[in-house]
Amino acid sequence: MNFLPRKIRVLIVDDSALVRKLLKDIISGDPDMEVAGLATNGVEAIRAVAELKPDVMTMDIHMPEMDGLTALEYIMRKMPLPVVMLSAMAQRGAAATLKALELGAVDFIAKPSHYPSAVKEVREEVILKIKTAFHARDRVKAGYPKHKERRKTLPAVKPGRREKLVVIGASAGGPRALAEILPMFPRDMPAAMLIVQHMPGVFTRSFAARLNTLSELPVREAEDGEEIKPGTVLVAPGGKDLIVSPDRSGLGRVELMDSANRAGATPRIDTTMITAAETFGPRTIGVIMTGMGSDGARGMERIKKNQGITIAQDEASCLVFGMPKVAIDRGFVDWVVSLEKIPEKVLELLQLTE
Repeated sequence: MNFLPRKIRVLIVDDSALVRKLLKDIISGDPDMEVAGLATNGVEAIRAVAELKPDVMTMDIHMPEMDGLTALEYIMRKMPLPVVMLSAMAQRGAAATLKALELGAVDFIAKPSHYPSAVKEVREEVILKIKTAFHARDRVKAGYPKHKERRKTLPAVKPGRREKLVVIGASAGGPRALAEILPMFPRDMPAAMLIVQHMPGVFTRSFAARLNTLSELPVREAEDGEEIKPGTVLVAPGGKDLIVSPDRSGLGRVELMDSANRAGATPRIDTTMITAAETFGPRTIGVIMTGMGSDGARGMERIKKNQGITIAQDEASCLVFGMPKVAIDRGFVDWVVSLEKIPEKVLELLQLTE
């Protein structure tokens, strides 16, 4: 059944005829969507956006004549609309994809590894991410997320008597939002931080490396068995659920296990938050940020039950107000703040979690 007032009109941009056909078949087969047009490179994409005025665009990164990043930058400045990028599952593709997210793309889809069975492999993800992008159209057109000057780092807070843990969960819109707030945390922050961003495995190492260049705190992709230490940031690897386990020192360690393969929703935020709450108890701060779906709500509930503190990003600053809304509506959130106020609130609350 079509629950939308009209069908979502999608422009497909890819130099591969096979990929264009794959996406066309998926989009045309969904009752809520239709193909507005096809383009084979960035020049054609710019022309098609102006002429066809689609609701959403899917765009390849590597194309002849004009690549997807160049076209995306122009489109987001001149005639912004929600864009879902198509990315190769390789390290080079990861770096370009992260750049696309910084330029304003809502999300990305990793190109399937094989055809023709690829239709089944990516169908659910393509439909979900296009519809998510469509629902973010007002914020995209309004210029969110905006490019902002890098803010000064907030002043440090006094270290507490016991180790503390901050767990941040995000999905669509998260990479750019995290790149904005992470530089605001001081180098001597008296807590460890775990970031769980929905993202495939090949991308999270590049994502962590990118955050590391922006942050006063050291940021890296988490490794199985490593200790959770104050003043460090660990990013959950894509395809793995990050479990927080106690160790003999009374702090905590990271354990990684294969994650259930659910489109667009791994690593699972709930898994990390629930195990963090069990290990760190009232010394846990949970933060749920922009993204579609309900992942993180159960984790926020467990943190509250274990006397930790929970924060949600507010609707006005979210690219996609899905995950925060669910947690707020269910009563699992102590504080609702704008994106730019999250670091300040976290540092304030760290003083209270003794």
